[in-house]
Amino acid sequence: MINSGLEYLSEAKSILERIQNTQMDAIERAADLFAHTIARHGLVHMFGTGHSRIFVEEMFPRHGSFPGFHPIVELSLTYHNLVVGSNGQRQAMFLEHVEGFGQVILRNFVFSPPDCFLIFSNSGVNQVVVDVALMAKEMQLPIVVVVSMEHCQGMPALHSTGLKLIDVADIVIDNCTPGGDALVSISGLEDKVGPGSTIGAAAVTNAIKCLVAEKLTEMGKPPIVLTSNYFLGDEEAKRRFDECYDDYRVRIQKVYGC
Repeated sequence: MINSGLEYLSEAKSILERIQNTQMDAIERAADLFAHTIARHGLVHMFGTGHSRIFVEEMFPRHGSFPGFHPIVELSLTYHNLVVGSNGQRQAMFLEHVEGFGQVILRNFVFSPPDCFLIFSNSGVNQVVVDVALMAKEMQLPIVVVVSMEHCQGMPALHSTGLKLIDVADIVIDNCTPGGDALVSISGLEDKVGPGSTIGAAAVTNAIKCLVAEKLTEMGKPPIVLTSNYFLGDEEAKRRFDECYDDYRVRIQKVYGC
């Protein structure tokens, strides 16, 4: 009998191998764009709906991360833990498909060159993420998207323009997850279980992050990294925390019209 837990780990490993073998050029180009944006005091604005919020927050802020990335997390589209009732998942999934909502969200911020966008969406077809990409394109800001290419290409376009994220993006990175996301078949169970997009998109996120740090350091502009007290001790980690967040506050002032 196949152990389904081991099967999932095997499939997850395959996703990582596909990313390594097929996506490093796109990851390198994205990292180069982001490094030059950050070095010129611009921001990489990040957006995702639903579970794609995970990767926005994976990039920044957390240990091993650094300022220059601006997370845009709309709770009405991502507040899934309540599942039902007020602020439930039905509402969030409905709002993902409300065309024009993306423009309403971005209207709260100020964007300007050399800023760019990083948009996460496994499907790459829901209306709000396409809205955000179209608005970024209208502002002539570069767009990087992370999607499942197999899933995106296998789905119909939902936006009234007939466009998907991959049609609007300047750089497309495949998270290398199979269409439908779930990876493991279990005998006697009709549906597959164990989504893979979390593995793929998180790996892409951190590969980009490491390359951006490398490139900024080579430019003579090493980032201020949020670093655990495991490495620095309590006092120095607190000082670094404050330094990093102060730097972030200065960087995002322009986004809020300050």
